[in-house]
Amino acid sequence: MRSIKFLLAPVIMLSLIGACQRTNQDKSVLRPGSQGYIEVSHENPGYFQFSDGSPYIPIGINMINPSGKYHNKPDSAMIEIERWMKNLSANGGNYVRVWLSESFWDMEDKQAGQYRDEKIRRIDRFIEMARENHLRIKITLEHFRSVTLEENNQSWATKFVYHTSKGGPLDSIRQYLTTPAGYKLFLDKADFYQKHYGSDTLFFGWELWNEMNAMHGPQDSIFFQWNTRMLREIKQRFPKNLVMQSLGSFDNEDVRPVYKKMMLLPGNEVAQVHRYLDLGADMELCHAPMDVICSSAVEEILSYNTGKPVMLAETGAVEPSHSGPSKYYRVDTAGILLHDILFTPFFSGSAGCGMCWHWESYVDRNNLWYHFGRFSESVKGIDPITEKFIPSRSENGNLRIYQLNGKNYTLLWLRDKRNTWQSELRDGQQPLSNDGVRIALPSPGSGESFKQIDIYDPWQNKWQNVNSDGTELLLPDFKRSLVIRIERKICVNNN
Repeated sequence: MRSIKFLLAPVIMLSLIGACQRTNQDKSVLRPGSQGYIEVSHENPGYFQFSDGSPYIPIGINMINPSGKYHNKPDSAMIEIERWMKNLSANGGNYVRVWLSESFWDMEDKQAGQYRDEKIRRIDRFIEMARENHLRIKITLEHFRSVTLEENNQSWATKFVYHTSKGGPLDSIRQYLTTPAGYKLFLDKADFYQKHYGSDTLFFGWELWNEMNAMHGPQDSIFFQWNTRMLREIKQRFPKNLVMQSLGSFDNEDVRPVYKKMMLLPGNEVAQVHRYLDLGADMELCHAPMDVICSSAVEEILSYNTGKPVMLAETGAVEPSHSGPSKYYRVDTAGILLHDILFTPFFSGSAGCGMCWHWESYVDRNNLWYHFGRFSESVKGIDPITEKFIPSRSENGNLRIYQLNGKNYTLLWLRDKRNTWQSELRDGQQPLSNDGVRIALPSPGSGESFKQIDIYDPWQNKWQNVNSDGTELLLPDFKRSLVIRIERKICVNNN
């Protein structure tokens, strides 16, 4: 293949007093001994930190419930979940999300306001397994969309016990959002969790709802009044933990104003977005290559200038209009979708990797846990707080170039545009090789030089230190993607 040349965006110049210095703080993503709560960084609110000031990059997955075959076998289900946790943790993972309202965990499944000990013990065990495997937990409190099937024909999203016909206090989801009885149901449960768990350092944070705008009806002033109040109420109960809200898949233009308003809501501490590869979606971006789907979602939320960390909190591939897991999962044994889900968001300016859905029917079934280790390896030793990364995206030849310009490092993730879910999974083509690719580097400015250039091939799990004459860099042959880490040093004479 012919050589491809392109220019990197100019690296950021710094002024330091003294001789050549290495400015890297050398803080690891999974720094041993890091303690405390997860917070929004005080120094750089686009990223997370532990309360001791060390950086925290969320690397994880949605792990909402056990697979269907074990739903009625709690002992087997917990063994299955523990295996997932061990696989994630062994590959650098540090985060999971769970819905405590999902039927396997729902402690209020028999009668409104009554909490079953059996379910509480399950939740306790889930939390302890996460602690044993060093995984922080984002807890989603509710997910239902109606209290009757007349409002919404999705039984999995209907809270039957809240309806008057089942002894509950409500006739509609609207009443849940607007009446003292509805407020009490939500806040009593939050009070129980507060007394039972408190603001545990294990918790990444508390999420009010899964995709609340997907419920029957309200996206109006009542909807936002409820969210404003409940974000405040939950923060009062868990002052040391993050509090946040989520919305449905960003797959049509109509959701943009709802997304923007919710992400800018003062009590919503994390700017989250959901987006899937969905050929039934109105938005053409949802039909694109997986890296474009992910990057465009992150860039959308960043454009709101929320001053908060951005997370692609749910993503994956579905059959049209979310009618089921994607048919392409079964042939994606190499994990190209998961690879893009993990890498793209962070290299687009997100605070962490993308959080995949279909943990059981895709990631575990295809034994793709090692991809988490490849992402963890690619950002090892990088402190995004002190780097103050500025993201950019460009295209040149066969490559999409995702770039983070920082204080001490320039990071690039190169993605071959020719190798996509369309070519590999739909059409069955083998990935093409990028041979003889050369990068034209900008000449170092006065007092600056490149200290070290390292290249990581995540598909081979191989680092390589490379030399450059300062003008051009020859890359090793690679398929699909490559990570480049350029460390700079500043040499300024004292005059």
